[in-house]
Amino acid sequence: MARSSFYYYMKRNKVVDKYQAIRTRIIELSKQHKGRYGYRRMLFQLKKEGYKINHKTVLRLTGEMGLKSIIRLKKYRSYKGEEGKTAPNILKRKFNAERPFEKWATDVTEFSVAGKKLYLSPIIDLFNGEIISYSQSLRPNFEQITGMLDRALKKVPKNAKPILHSDQGWQYRMKDYQDILRKNRIIQSMSRKGNCLDNAVIENFFGTLKSEMFYLKKYLSVEVLQNDIDEYIDYYNYNRIRLNLKGMSPVEYRAHIQIINC
Repeated sequence: MARSSFYYYMKRNKVVDKYQAIRTRIIELSKQHKGRYGYRRMLFQLKKEGYKINHKTVLRLTGEMGLKSIIRLKKYRSYKGEEGKTAPNILKRKFNAERPFEKWATDVTEFSVAGKKLYLSPIIDLFNGEIISYSQSLRPNFEQITGMLDRALKKVPKNAKPILHSDQGWQYRMKDYQDILRKNRIIQSMSRKGNCLDNAVIENFFGTLKSEMFYLKKYLSVEVLQNDIDEYIDYYNYNRIRLNLKGMSPVEYRAHIQIINC
């Protein structure tokens, strides 16, 4: 080794790592959120806690420590032909909402575990991304959809008339489903056939849930998966911060806006 290199490394080893506290906190946050936070959410949380740091440094530190975010995959398709009645695409990809209970989206996604299937059907509020209601079933049946819908309707204020957007799946084309919506003053909206971008918000939720939970673990039973989905949705609503909600969780943001509007 050259003399200059020797003294360079000797000097470098004596230098205190000025990012040691931040490194420690990044590792703690990564464990707390089970590896679900990428560097952007990590940065937002660190700044929220008073750390003086920029996005390039957080990206570098997470890279040096081998902390990577996780990737997502495909969805269950519920379209089974032209039976039933379709609704117009009222939402038209206008995913922003000015208040809670103004615009909702729903869909069904499928999980495969140990030779069995599990189907998850949630309703998401486009105002803050909160999961208003959801149901899990071993079969994609109509009772799953009505059960989810009943729980959501109990939360709707008397003066609200939400738009409920879905794809053209068989469940949403059924007369009984459409009658429930009509009776409760819910405006039905449907994506154009074969166009998943028309329902991008709920698609994004499914991708997030699978990449941050399902793909991280090898499931051997549907029952364990059901419990983990319950835990994840609670975490998603109450603890997982969103950059577009000023660094708040969906429930925290809704409470914050309600206080401002009082």
